[in-house]
Amino acid sequence: MTMTFFAHRSAVIDEGVVIGDGTKIWHFCHVMTGTVIGEKCVLGQNVSAGPDVTIGNGCKIQNNVSVYKGVTLEDEVFCGPSAVFTNVRTPRAFVERKDEFQPTLVKRGASIGANATIVCGVVVGEYAMIGAGAVVTSDVPAHALMVGAPARFMDWVGRSGERLGKDLVCPRTGERYVLENGHLRPF
Repeated sequence: MTMTFFAHRSAVIDEGVVIGDGTKIWHFCHVMTGTVIGEKCVLGQNVSAGPDVTIGNGCKIQNNVSVYKGVTLEDEVFCGPSAVFTNVRTPRAFVERKDEFQPTLVKRGASIGANATIVCGVVVGEYAMIGAGAVVTSDVPAHALMVGAPARFMDWVGRSGERLGKDLVCPRTGERYVLENGHLRPF
């Protein structure tokens, strides 16, 4: 059986793009050359991706998000409405800095809240949760809940996104976690 992807008629998909089965690309999106989008993704209205970005399987990118060159989203990443990625740390309109793009990696299962900003050159760890409006300027550990501007550590979250209690047990799933050397991992 051959599966395909769906693209709304107002979406623009450049040549040289790879889009996985079951992906849905909605109104006014632009997917640029060299971009690879995995299976079963959803790109909401007015999403721009590329050029040359990688979006893993099962990602959900809400309305008005631009995923610029240098950004990689691993599988099952969620980007809330109007989340922002940057690709240059010291931009000037009159200075060409395309050779200074810094890579940004958002690891598997991480969530980025609405209107959050991810400054280039950082790694957002697996299953991390970035609060709405946060400004991430440095690497984020796996399972960390980060809030504020600049973003600061607030608590730990499990794979389901729920805050963990002092016992490091997820109240939704019962999954247990252990903290070792400042890093949280499943038990």
